[in-house]
Amino acid sequence: MSLPNKPVYTGGCQCGAVRFRIEGALNQASICHCRMCQKAFGNFYAPLANVTPDDLSWTRGEPKRFRSSNHGLRGFCGECGTPLTYEAPDGIALAIGAFDRPEDVAPTKQWGVEEKLPYVDGLHELPGFPTESDDEATFLSDIVSFQHPDHDTETWPQKDRP
Repeated sequence: MSLPNKPVYTGGCQCGAVRFRIEGALNQASICHCRMCQKAFGNFYAPLANVTPDDLSWTRGEPKRFRSSNHGLRGFCGECGTPLTYEAPDGIALAIGAFDRPEDVAPTKQWGVEEKLPYVDGLHELPGFPTESDDEATFLSDIVSFQHPDHDTETWPQKDRP
């Protein structure tokens, strides 16, 4: 049960084996361009939101962790591999894309800019197309997602998926 006027955020991995809940305000949200974050997320950068550890609870499962440095742990789902956390002596950060409503968690800073990939700042200038307009990906017309929905569920795995 959440306390009045305390924001609540929920989220989890792609398959639903790991779910979290935050009752309280998020701290800084940022993106990190360092090479460790690029590799941990398999992406151009890592979007992360710092949370107060006492406000965070794991409501289903818990991340497996990889020690990526002498100071850092990277949490991920052991079932589907979704990146979930960066944990360091100064706190814990959650992957913004793992939130059920990532649009509510906007980054306000960038870190590790000395390792920013040279084309990242121009990505917004690339032409954009709806997913369905990819004529070569004909399988998209009947795709069925097995991804966990963006909300808590009573059970995992869901009974209606293979």
